[in-house]
Amino acid sequence: MFRNFKMISNVVFGRGCFNQLDDILKKRRSNIKSWVVFVVDDVFKDSMLEKRIPFHSKDMLLWVNVDDEPKTTYVDMLTLKIHNFARTLPSAIIGIGGGSTMDLAKAVSLMLTNPGFSHDYQGWDLIKNPAVYHVAVPTLSGTGAEVSRTTVLTGPEKKLGINSDYTVFDQVVLDPELIRDVPSNQRFYTGMDCYIHCIESLQGTYINEFSKAYGEKALQLCREVFLNNSDEADQKSANLDDKLMMASFFGGMSIAYSQVGACHALSYGLSYVLGTHHGIGCCIAFDALEEFYPEGVKEFREMMKINKVEIPRNVTKGIGKEKMDKMITVSMGLIPLWENCLGENWKEIMTKSKMKSLFKVM
Repeated sequence: MFRNFKMISNVVFGRGCFNQLDDILKKRRSNIKSWVVFVVDDVFKDSMLEKRIPFHSKDMLLWVNVDDEPKTTYVDMLTLKIHNFARTLPSAIIGIGGGSTMDLAKAVSLMLTNPGFSHDYQGWDLIKNPAVYHVAVPTLSGTGAEVSRTTVLTGPEKKLGINSDYTVFDQVVLDPELIRDVPSNQRFYTGMDCYIHCIESLQGTYINEFSKAYGEKALQLCREVFLNNSDEADQKSANLDDKLMMASFFGGMSIAYSQVGACHALSYGLSYVLGTHHGIGCCIAFDALEEFYPEGVKEFREMMKINKVEIPRNVTKGIGKEKMDKMITVSMGLIPLWENCLGENWKEIMTKSKMKSLFKVM
């Protein structure tokens, strides 16, 4: 049976389009009691971006910290804060930040309308009620969080997304000006998340022409951005920010109707046990997967060289048996990812012993 794929209802793209956010939200401010919540990465406190947020007197500005990967307990705390702010539900949730901030905005919009705790919904299609209308304004590009049907969270037992059609944003505002000043290393790590999405999707067993169309274009754009030997002035003139923002969007679309693979499964284990940030974790894991993605890993290493990036090494050195076992358990629990990478008989290939050997070289 074919899945009826939920897509984003509205997307605006272009330099300076962030200035249209207030006009976009007017439809949600239907009466004098209407209010919205801006979920914003606290790195933007006292910045020019903060001054540009279209904040109204009844609105809530919710600063979030994403130094650590988003946790279910943090989502539940933020949800309670919003419930305590007013007697009525907000008309909209607007996430402004990178992938983690957008994931928090998605998760909160879901938990405002669904009972219980966020860890109860880690899995596929467990959400029963539509979310509060929610908007993504990415200030980093690469994760594809602005387009995906999942919000990746670390829970008490596992790192796993809330995967649901209701998770998908209702509106996305893609303004390349907002990613202009991202530090080069951070830009690389999030960009590589997109690159790896494409490699895993295009080489996976779930691949289809829908995913292939988006994945191939995203991969082309990633190559134009990260295999570029030009100096900084040339890069600006080449509109690489525009290309990277669209690569992220298309990369997210490429996995929406297919799936990621071994790298993301292993990176979830790293993140859950060691707290490794997602983009860095993907780079660490991918560098160890030459056996499965030989051409992709070769090109990834060339990108590292051109962009003068050194990924962390020996992150699992000296790790105890208990932590190693937990990394393996978390990673092996991501069955669709392994099926996409290795097929239905993936357990015959990716044994616990094989996975342990991969973690040991990271």
